[in-house]
Amino acid sequence: WPAALAAASGAVAAADEAAAGRIAYALARPPGHHAYARRAGGHCYLNNAAIAAQRLRDRGAARVAVLDIDSHHGNGTQGIFWDRGDVLFVSVHGDPAGYYPWYVGHAGERGSGAGEGCNLNLPLPQGTADEGWLAAVAAGVDAVRRHRPDALVLSLGFDASVDEPLSYLRVTADGFARAASAIAGLRLPAAIVQEGGYDTATIGGLLARFLGEYAA
Repeated sequence: WPAALAAASGAVAAADEAAAGRIAYALARPPGHHAYARRAGGHCYLNNAAIAAQRLRDRGAARVAVLDIDSHHGNGTQGIFWDRGDVLFVSVHGDPAGYYPWYVGHAGERGSGAGEGCNLNLPLPQGTADEGWLAAVAAGVDAVRRHRPDALVLSLGFDASVDEPLSYLRVTADGFARAASAIAGLRLPAAIVQEGGYDTATIGGLLARFLGEYAA
């Protein structure tokens, strides 16, 4: 619990920076995007990205977008904002027909009520490499741009890496750097919140490449 609380607090601090018009990165562990409002899951206990998004709303952002590029679907984040129109949720992830969280994250899930059309899932088949993944990221960036948010929360996972021991997708360091450039092109205040990525030999290098390209 102290670690989960510290991770969520880091996400809040990053959101406060974004509310002031800046870009900040929260090194959050444990991750959060599988946690629902009332249920933990997938090693997640508090949904750091959702907390950051709500913090931005509370600090005056009329519209917020959450873009999740972790290799797993952010089912908890989707659930939290499912029926809300003020927060767009976009997820690029491995096809749940063959990958955790299995039961949710399909392309037909679009939100309900006030949130109808504010949920976009972009599932990818196993083995998808840079070009296919980056095309989905570009589609997600376009959806964020159309939403016209005041700020962005980026759920940044590196478990799509080709070097991950349980890799479902096959993204290279160059692919992550290109994604950073595409997302930074939105020119939005942003809270970047760490999600997955478990190959300790490579995750630091991937993060350095990503943040370096984002800030370029």
